[in-house]
Amino acid sequence: MQRILFVGRNGGHLTPTTFSKFTQRQALFNTLEAIKSYELEQYTVSLLLKIIEENGWASDIDLVEGGHITILFTEKEAKNKRKDFDMARQAQLNLDGVEWLSKEEVEQVLVLASHLSSLIQPAHYQEYGAPYPGFREPGYNVWPLKLVTKLYQHAQARAGKYASLSLHTRTPSVTNRGSISCSRVVHATNAYASHLLPFLAGPDGIIPTRGQVMATRASVGTDQIKIPSWSGNEGFVYWFPRPVTHDTEKPLIIIGGGRDTAAPSYELYVDDDSETHPLVGKALREFLPPVFEGKYDPNSEPEMEWTGIMGYTKMGDPFVGPVADLLVANPNKDLYKKQYIAAGYASHGMTRAFGCADVIAQMIFAEISDKEWKEPDWLPQRYLTWNRRIE
Repeated sequence: MQRILFVGRNGGHLTPTTFSKFTQRQALFNTLEAIKSYELEQYTVSLLLKIIEENGWASDIDLVEGGHITILFTEKEAKNKRKDFDMARQAQLNLDGVEWLSKEEVEQVLVLASHLSSLIQPAHYQEYGAPYPGFREPGYNVWPLKLVTKLYQHAQARAGKYASLSLHTRTPSVTNRGSISCSRVVHATNAYASHLLPFLAGPDGIIPTRGQVMATRASVGTDQIKIPSWSGNEGFVYWFPRPVTHDTEKPLIIIGGGRDTAAPSYELYVDDDSETHPLVGKALREFLPPVFEGKYDPNSEPEMEWTGIMGYTKMGDPFVGPVADLLVANPNKDLYKKQYIAAGYASHGMTRAFGCADVIAQMIFAEISDKEWKEPDWLPQRYLTWNRRIE
């Protein structure tokens, strides 16, 4: 029996990026690599949605399909996003579902009813109430821990007699539960990868970066808040309403980000998730009330506030593949044979991690079966460890 050690953690917006940063990626890499950046996220989200639908998990994991709206606060930001969109369209990237919204449309968005629902409720206006332009794209949100739990239970039920799957929590690399022996290791600890792979510490590896989140209650109901997820302030702030159990309930808003207020460090190289940053907390508390006037109480305190550590890389992309391939010139590279890594998602783990895990699983299966691994069409070449060598 093959034994593989997996260690990892997870994060809530399930919205694949459609075109943002396309111009930058095209200039840094090439058009095909830029396109694959978005195809990977589309693949990841589509695969997760397929699994969720086939197993009837939607209500169990609080899946919400509300779309995602990006608010553009400045002319410069709007101009840059338009350029990204135009360049992506010229490259024939799939932009289905992207809709540009004027300031007036964000304040009052026309919702076209489906054929069946139009018999009950015709086309009507949703008043989001934010006096800024933006764009809307397909998007979802979930309760991540519930999704990961379902995936684990699903895999465990199908392990069969040829494999065993068990979960060990709160287990350090040096453990009092005995020695760990396995034929292969997958490093999936994201920001903490350098704990077992010390050469990944520093700017050329994976940079731990503290992200801050809070749960705050809206002052009005879902009839006014609606259900889309949102982002703004050049992506530094992002939020979505949790599902409600009855019509009169005021939704809980999960809002995160605000690292720009911690400049110049931006919380980079911070791996302590036991504390919150006061300036970031202040920014998150003060963000929603002026953007959605009358819908959030500026004097209310969040019901919960916490931090988590993200894994950033200087390229903004994860490391995926055999660990030894990162160390071509390192005399210790043989120590890392049959070890793999999928980590460094740069805050986009929800739309990257599952797809990258699929790649690693196929690599291991090909090795075990003594077969050639076939690279997926949607995988960026620059993610692969043999193209990301660290001296």
